[in-house]
Amino acid sequence: MIRLKTENEIAKIRRAGKIVAQTLEKLRQVIEPGVSTIELDALAERSIRNAGAKPSFKGYDGFSNSICTSVNNQLAHGIPGSYVLKDGDIISIDIGAQYDGFHADSAWTYPVGEVSGSVRRLLNATKDALYQGIAEARPKARLTNISHAIQNCAESNGFSVVRELTGHGVGRELHEDPDVPNYGIPGCGPMLRPGMVLAIEPLINEGSRNIYIVEDDGWTILTQDGKRCAHFEHTLVITENGNEILTKQ
Repeated sequence: MIRLKTENEIAKIRRAGKIVAQTLEKLRQVIEPGVSTIELDALAERSIRNAGAKPSFKGYDGFSNSICTSVNNQLAHGIPGSYVLKDGDIISIDIGAQYDGFHADSAWTYPVGEVSGSVRRLLNATKDALYQGIAEARPKARLTNISHAIQNCAESNGFSVVRELTGHGVGRELHEDPDVPNYGIPGCGPMLRPGMVLAIEPLINEGSRNIYIVEDDGWTILTQDGKRCAHFEHTLVITENGNEILTKQ
């Protein structure tokens, strides 16, 4: 069931979104060769808690940390640990904050030091796919208009769209209805209405769209062909005239 949010609830999600955005900016400023992913996790948790919120991910379905740190061919759900970032890496940071009972969720993929031109193209295309999807998020539009815009942008740039992971609704729960696929034909799915809060999140691979989960930890998702991947995400609310991005940096 899709739950429309009240103005008071949206205000709480907006505050959670601001905390997420501020924390991502702090992380961006320290991402460089020599920094470990567990250091990034500790910084994120301090930032979220000092702002009066809780990390949405910590303890979620047993997840051990406050953020997901996915490096290079890790698509999502990477667990922070001893890995030290190297020049030429890319790292996707997925982060959520819960403020006064309501969540906001965002992800961004950052270059570490100097990266290749092909990697830059992947990051730019995935970010473009996010914003082209967001441009379709408006009242009376169908949900899969978002999906189609994301798929078209990614595939027209020569990249593939992961099918198994989707965007989602956000609110009292970190993941709510509806699912927001990153592929599909336009004009399908529920009609978007003011008060709907969605996390739109393209997950795009440089090579094949096929993925798998690391058996050792049960969380980390990797590309099957070992090629790189990117993940960008914003939480937004559908308004009377379009949408408002609630995790804008």
